[in-house]
Amino acid sequence: MDCLPKCEANYVPLTPLTFLKRAASVYAARTSVVYESTRFTWGQTYERCLRLASSLRSLNVTKNGIIRIPFPFGITKCLKVSILAPNIPATYEVHFAVPMTGAILNTINTRLSSANIATILRHSGAKVFLADCELIPLACKALEILAAAFESRAAAQVIVIDDIDSPIGARLGLLEYEEC
Repeated sequence: MDCLPKCEANYVPLTPLTFLKRAASVYAARTSVVYESTRFTWGQTYERCLRLASSLRSLNVTKNGIIRIPFPFGITKCLKVSILAPNIPATYEVHFAVPMTGAILNTINTRLSSANIATILRHSGAKVFLADCELIPLACKALEILAAAFESRAAAQVIVIDDIDSPIGARLGLLEYEEC
């Protein structure tokens, strides 16, 4: 077997996106996510990721949405989606949905200060910023710092991730995660 040359008939690289698609087709009814009283199957997870990717595309977060700014060595800056959230189902889904759009995911550590988060948002140039409802005060302060320092910078589209088990109706921007 080791002497066989790799080809489409005997080798397909496993990527996170092909993993999710295969898991959804082979194990559609099996549990993929358990979070408090919430459970999702692989089929549901795949469908939720597709729906989120579609919503991100409607916000112009696409592979073709590359910002054409010349960088050293001819590299271009791709559109990014930032998320500030703990280990919740939405964080898991974002890790699949953002690559589905062709954008880059920027996961921000929830233990950072608002000044550090503002710096990360500025450096990343995120077009969309997802924030967990428990971290709204931290996200608001980071966005205030960012706006004060860079008035001309276009603000990122903010999406609040409300608690999936017991929503509190928190808002920061116009969008809520489950409505996407």
